Amino acid sequence: MSRKPELKGRAARLANLFPPGSGRGQAARAPFVLLVVVLLGGGLIGLLVLNSALSEGSFQLDDLKEQTKELTDEEQALQRDIDAYSAPRALERRARELGMVPGGDPAFLAPDGTVKGSPSPAPAPATPLVLAPEALTAPPSTASPGTGTPGPTAAATPTSTPTPGR
Repeated sequence: MSRKPELKGRAARLANLFPPGSGRGQAARAPFVLLVVVLLGGGLIGLLVLNSALSEGSFQLDDLKEQTKELTDEEQALQRDIDAYSAPRALERRARELGMVPGGDPAFLAPDGTVKGSPSPAPAPATPLVLAPEALTAPPSTASPGTGTPGPTAAATPTSTPTPGR
């Protein structure tokens, strides 16, 4: 009862193109299997490359975060140094080391040219803070008689050294 239907026209001409023993509608399995294996292998290799690229980016991100943390710590340390140097007591100490003295009462000039206040020169410091290098060392001519070694010297007296250009 199962008879193959007879083909006519165009279908018959197409059927004649196939060999008579092979089953129609069945494609060769080897190229299809090879295509599927190549596609799966290519997909797996693509995923592996993508995964390694993401991992490398993650490591770079961690390195950059660590570098950012170190630079932030350095910035905070430098800001603390700046704050310490710009504190009023530190500024006053450094100014005194340079030989500066606090000014007296200021005088102001009005727009019409009159002077408001009484100007006065700054008071001279009691002891100069800048010492000459010669005052810190004993002169070589003060040797003790008879021993040939330098003897004890009196305390060095501080002297002021003129600052060049002032």
